[in-house]
Amino acid sequence: MPPIKTALLSFGLSGKVFHAPFLQVHPGFQLAGSWERSKKIIEDVYPGVTSYPSLEAVLADDSIDLVIVNTPTATHYDYAKQALLAGKDIIVEKAFTTTVAEAVELKNLAEKLNKKISVYQNRRWDSDFKTVKKVITEGWLGELNEAEIHYERYRPELSPKPHKEIKGPGSGLLKDLGPHIIDSAISLFGFPQAIFADIRITRKDSQVDDWFDILLFYENMRVKLKGGLLVRESMPGFIVHGTKGSFLKNRTDVQETNLMAGKVPDTADWGTEPESDQGLLHTEKDGKVIREKILSLQGNYYDYYDGVYKALSGNSPMPVTVDDGINVMRIIETALQSCREKRVIDL
Repeated sequence: MPPIKTALLSFGLSGKVFHAPFLQVHPGFQLAGSWERSKKIIEDVYPGVTSYPSLEAVLADDSIDLVIVNTPTATHYDYAKQALLAGKDIIVEKAFTTTVAEAVELKNLAEKLNKKISVYQNRRWDSDFKTVKKVITEGWLGELNEAEIHYERYRPELSPKPHKEIKGPGSGLLKDLGPHIIDSAISLFGFPQAIFADIRITRKDSQVDDWFDILLFYENMRVKLKGGLLVRESMPGFIVHGTKGSFLKNRTDVQETNLMAGKVPDTADWGTEPESDQGLLHTEKDGKVIREKILSLQGNYYDYYDGVYKALSGNSPMPVTVDDGINVMRIIETALQSCREKRVIDL
C-alpha cells in the first residue's frame, strides 16, 4: 500500500520531537504537514510539506489518511471528533480526553464510521518501562506484592503555557504526567479493583493540581503512583517488590533528550541507555541471593509507529487501543472523585 499520509495538528514540542522524526524515518508514513497558527516553520524543517492555516484546511485535504491530535488536552475531544467525521483515522495524545464520557463517545463514533483510534502512550517504548516489564514477566521477583511508579520534576515556576496553568477541564498534573504512569501501571499489573487518591496544589500561585498520590488496589498487591513538580531529588521511577526480591529502575530513557537535541532516530544504537543508568535487581537466582545491575533494553518510539502502520495497513490492533485510553480516563476520573470524597472507590 502507499505510505500513510499524516498531518499534525500542532508543530510545537510534541510535533517536532515525538511525532515528525518518526514519521520521517518510517517508510510506511508520509508527513503531509501541520496546522500552524502563528509560527510557520514546518516547511523550513521538512521541505515539501504543507503548513496548513486551519483545522478545516487539514480536514479538507482528501489525501490525508491519518491525523495526529497533539494539541492541548481540552481540545482533544472536539478535534478528534471532527477528524473522525472527516473520514480520518486518528492518534490522540494523552490525556485522551477530559472525561470518560467523551472517550467512550469517540470510540463509538469511530466504530460507526469504521475508523481507527490510537492513544499516544509512548512511554511503553521507553527503555526503563521495557526493562521493568521484562524483569516482571521473567519472574525474577516472584509473586508481586508492592510497586511504586514515580514521575516527578522540579518546576517551582509556573509554565508560560496558559493551557497548563489556567484551571480548566484539561489542565493539571494529573492529566499531564498522570496518564504516563497510570498507563504503565495498567500495562504491567492490569486494571485495579479500587482506588484512593490525594491530589493537591503545592506551588505558590498555582491554580491547578501539581501533586498527586494515587493508591491502586489489586487482590494481592498495592501500586502507588506519585507525581509532583516540587521534587528536586527524585525517587527511582519504578520500584517493584515481590516474594523473591526487588527491582529499582530510574526514569532515564535517553530518547527525549536526544530528540530535543535534534538527533534523528535512525541509528542501530537508538534508545540505548548508558551502563550508569542500569536498574538494580536484588533477588534469588539458582538458590543464591544476587544483587546486581541489569542491562537495560533499548527504547524506541519507532516501534509505536510501526504498530500503527501494521494496524492501518492490515488487521492487527492498534499498539495502544482506544480502550486503553478509556481505562486511563477511568482512573483519572475516579481519582478526582476519591480526592473530593476522601474515600476508597471501587472500580
